[in-house]
Amino acid sequence: MLPDEPQKPADRPQQPAGRDDRPAGGPPPAERPGPPAGGSAPPGAAHPPLPGCYRHPERETGIGCSRCGRPICPQCMTDASVGFHCPECVSGGGRTARRATTRFGGQPVRDGALVTKILIGINLLVFLLAAYVYKPWLANDLSLLSVSPRYDGWPHGVAEGPGQWYRLLTATFLHIEIWHIATNMLALWWMGPMLEQALGRIRYLALYLVSGLAGSTLAYLIAGDYMNSLGASGAIFGLFGATVVLFLRTRTPLGPVIALLVFNLVITFSVSGIDWRAHIGGLLAGAAMGFGLMYAPRERRNLVQGATVLLMLGVVVGAVVLQTAQLNG
Repeated sequence: MLPDEPQKPADRPQQPAGRDDRPAGGPPPAERPGPPAGGSAPPGAAHPPLPGCYRHPERETGIGCSRCGRPICPQCMTDASVGFHCPECVSGGGRTARRATTRFGGQPVRDGALVTKILIGINLLVFLLAAYVYKPWLANDLSLLSVSPRYDGWPHGVAEGPGQWYRLLTATFLHIEIWHIATNMLALWWMGPMLEQALGRIRYLALYLVSGLAGSTLAYLIAGDYMNSLGASGAIFGLFGATVVLFLRTRTPLGPVIALLVFNLVITFSVSGIDWRAHIGGLLAGAAMGFGLMYAPRERRNLVQGATVLLMLGVVVGAVVLQTAQLNG
């Protein structure tokens, strides 16, 4: 097809100069009436006033909250993924937003090994003080010493009663041999950060401390009439037990952790001078707490986890009370 040829505009009669086309007797152009009421305003006409901010009515604004629609001024608006939000919607959204947690309910943190580092630092500090500075007095005051009152002339330690029960915990931070603290701290550094990141700091710390107490308690139950023990091995074996549960829960191959656990158990029962009672007590407590902490149902997680820690702590305290009463009876 060929393009259409442009058409010549139709001839228009030209208005003679000075001629006025308005009807005779009509108003001058400036006096012509405007558009009827209700019609669209011509360009340049004044716009209706903008609404005022709901918090500052004197400030006109053309922006509204994308959630509730209230008008907001620049001072009150907060950037959102779509548009802006008013202060009330921002605060209300913060209350209803779901808080991020770790897999087992802990609070995510930037440094997932902080508690582990602190525990290692405390163990190293106590080791230096007990082995080189306050030797042998500090070790004597902190160790898991327990001697039945029927042995006269000896300090009785834990068997003496509540005033000496602090030894059940302080002994878990006490080492006097380099090889002893080196092996325990290496194991703590290998397992600690993994469990700390999975459980969160508070749950992880509870696991460590209660496992250590459980190890000391089993040793006290079996040999409380005449014993002296020390070391973090009960707490470390508690982490072994919890790590096995963690691998089960996350379906991680169990080979490496089982091999390491078996190796440590062989050393426990084959090398003289190692308190196997504290190792087994910590292992059992750590595994039991691991199941309670990691298999707790999501809808009642905090309740079940808290009950797990309190139940294990109650078992420990009850066993210590009964054993002390028996030794003093």
